[in-house]
Amino acid sequence: MVEDHNKENRVMVDLQSTEEWLAYANDLVPVALDKARQVKGFQGRWKIIISKLEQIPTRLSDLSSHPCFTKNTLCKEQLQAISKTLNESLELADKCSKDKQEGKLQMQSDLDALSGKIDLNLRDCGLLIKTGILGEVASSGVESTSQGSSNIMELLARLQIGHLEAKHKALDNIVELMREDEKTVLPFLGRSSLSALVQLLTATSPTIREKAVTLICTLAESGTYNSLLVSEGVLPPLIRLLESGSSVGREKSAISLQRLSMSGEIARLIVGHGGVQPLIEVCCTGDSVSQASTTCTLKNLSVIPELHQTLAEEGVVRIMISLLDSEVLLASKEYAAECLQNLTLSNDDIKQSVITEGGIRSLLAYLDIGLPQEPGVRTVRNLVGSISAETLISVGLLPRLVHVLKTGSTGAQTAAIGTICRICESVEMKKLVGESGCIPLLIKLLEVKAKEVREVAAQALGSLMTLGCNAREVKQDARSVPNLVQLLDPSAQNTAKKYAVGCLVVLSSSNKCRKVMISYGAIGYLKKLTEMDIIGSKKLLETLQRGKFRSLLG
Repeated sequence: MVEDHNKENRVMVDLQSTEEWLAYANDLVPVALDKARQVKGFQGRWKIIISKLEQIPTRLSDLSSHPCFTKNTLCKEQLQAISKTLNESLELADKCSKDKQEGKLQMQSDLDALSGKIDLNLRDCGLLIKTGILGEVASSGVESTSQGSSNIMELLARLQIGHLEAKHKALDNIVELMREDEKTVLPFLGRSSLSALVQLLTATSPTIREKAVTLICTLAESGTYNSLLVSEGVLPPLIRLLESGSSVGREKSAISLQRLSMSGEIARLIVGHGGVQPLIEVCCTGDSVSQASTTCTLKNLSVIPELHQTLAEEGVVRIMISLLDSEVLLASKEYAAECLQNLTLSNDDIKQSVITEGGIRSLLAYLDIGLPQEPGVRTVRNLVGSISAETLISVGLLPRLVHVLKTGSTGAQTAAIGTICRICESVEMKKLVGESGCIPLLIKLLEVKAKEVREVAAQALGSLMTLGCNAREVKQDARSVPNLVQLLDPSAQNTAKKYAVGCLVVLSSSNKCRKVMISYGAIGYLKKLTEMDIIGSKKLLETLQRGKFRSLLG
């Protein structure tokens, strides 16, 4: 039994083994309880403290009954922390038993702090067992990989137990391990360690917050623990760091949200937690990396149709157009164009908002930069149906479409040809498109490998050729008939055959074109297409067969 706790306090430094610390703590508990029960003042607070002290023996028993109890430094540290708290309890009991006290408010504060420390000891003791760290102890003869696993488990446990400084040190070590090779850490992460990491995002120390968000950013980029992170409440503190964090905190939280928002379910939660305005703010004022990440996040949110109205009401349309007009990274411009593409897919009000804000001019100017990208062209395609033909001509749409057909990516070319199909409703517009130089480019695109490009190119030519001057231009191009005949291939993979038939029907009025069709094997293709009931194939076959018969007679 401990008779003089002050003397025992001095002896604490002489204790070495875990068993000695266990015996010391077990001896202190009844003394602390006896002293606490003798106190006459502050009885309400002491009653709570006594109820908590009474739980310590059970926790000590649970801890000491583990097979690896004596082999792990965390056990000794935990016993040291409990012993320190018990000694503080004895000291406060002595003070409260004196006739004169330092001050009622100060004593109340000290007692509340003691109660909190006992709570922490009880909680940490339970967590120490639950984490599994005690079962991951390496003995002297095991392999280095096992030793490494034990060290990682210990570091992850330290994120959850003990005071903030100890957690900070553990966080430093984990960040360093992740930097060297994240695969050494990822397999050992569980719900409890992720929960502890998320809690560190709201630590009072800015340095700890930065390191915690750096680690969470790495985890989010790995994509392995995104659902667990969100279930442990990572979104609200990440959004707060966007609003008021340091430059590092904002950048890492922006990248984290970008990765997390790739999930539609998480994207909805980001909006639900009020994340749109902080994202917009960083889009406007953040550094280039943070700006690109937040713009990409807004683009990810715009994929969800039910979020479109909310995003529009928050001012996303104006911000995206502003990015297209600004000197920012090309990646940010592409994300902005893709966000506008998603928002204008079906919502007429948002289309009108983009047009009113000057979006069509900004998009066309964006197409002039380098190789035209698909999102910008697709957004233009979404908008042209809401803009008059006169306006489209005045803002320079046709030269931009020609530019895309010449230099754009496959996706951009497909979108540009789709735009041509949409605007060619009037005779006047068909005439202007024909005069712009699109027709030779469309004929050339019939040769490309991408079937979606061949299909829309044949479709656009079919629409343009309903005007005589355009049909004559197609006839005069030596590549047109051979390219179109190749598109009569009856295979299921060839989706352009119905449009090719339509174009060839128009060209079949020319004796020269008919001869070229026959020489390239059109009759064989058409016989199969007739069996497949492709519209126009039977008529074209009959025309070519009559021409061939007349040629034989001649």
